[in-house]
Amino acid sequence: MNVLQRRKWQNIGRFALNIPLLLIILVPLLYTFAISVMPPDEIYENHLFPTSVNWANYILAFTNPAYHFLRMIFNSFLVSTSVMFAQMVTCSLAAFAFSFLEFKGKRVLFMCVLATMMVPGEVTIMANYLTIVDWGWLDSYKALIFPYMTSAMGIFLLRQYYLTFAKELYEAAKLDGCSNIRFLGSIVVPLSRPALGALGAYVFLNTWNQYMWPLLVTNNKNYRTVQIGISMLYDIDAESLGLMMAGVIIVIVPSLSIFVFMNKQLINGLMAGAVKG
Repeated sequence: MNVLQRRKWQNIGRFALNIPLLLIILVPLLYTFAISVMPPDEIYENHLFPTSVNWANYILAFTNPAYHFLRMIFNSFLVSTSVMFAQMVTCSLAAFAFSFLEFKGKRVLFMCVLATMMVPGEVTIMANYLTIVDWGWLDSYKALIFPYMTSAMGIFLLRQYYLTFAKELYEAAKLDGCSNIRFLGSIVVPLSRPALGALGAYVFLNTWNQYMWPLLVTNNKNYRTVQIGISMLYDIDAESLGLMMAGVIIVIVPSLSIFVFMNKQLINGLMAGAVKG
């Protein structure tokens, strides 16, 4: 058996091994979608597939003013996008300092930043909540955005990527009179698109899927996010299982879209600089 045939059979074997995993992932999603388009009288009759497609649940989720679902989708996009861009800026600046600048205590400070990754979010949630209350930021976009404008994970990811750049590049730019901000914006950031894309997608998905923090700091429906909206769909009409499943499918679409279209960039960005100390 030559090399090409061996590779062909290896690829077939990998594909066969991935089929069970694919089914484990897709079957619940397909069943959720099937429930969301089933006529109400078929949902509790143990039908796996609907006899007819009914889009009323999706129309109701978007158009019924009692649910505020469209507003919550807008809030989630606004908050997730704002946090994503904020982290891309703040983490880029911090990673640049840890990668290219020399200052006293740099290693100790970086270790302190990394140490915060070991602190569970539940430990700091009450302290953050009391701070938000003292500042009068409850029921506002500021309460949803400001606590997540930077992250140790983002700093570490970009710092590892920046370390792959040759030091001579920075030294040559400084000899030519290039400032640090100009060097970062004109050279480092354009060359760091894989890492920035991976960070942006990761942050967007994490923020989009947040539930506890938005539930804690918002009571007004005008500021609540889509994850809370799903539970509210069930609370308003507990018997409308199809409506809740329609909300689940709507919420999953952005996450699946990012994973499908940015899968390669996510992997490349997260692996970039992994072997650089």
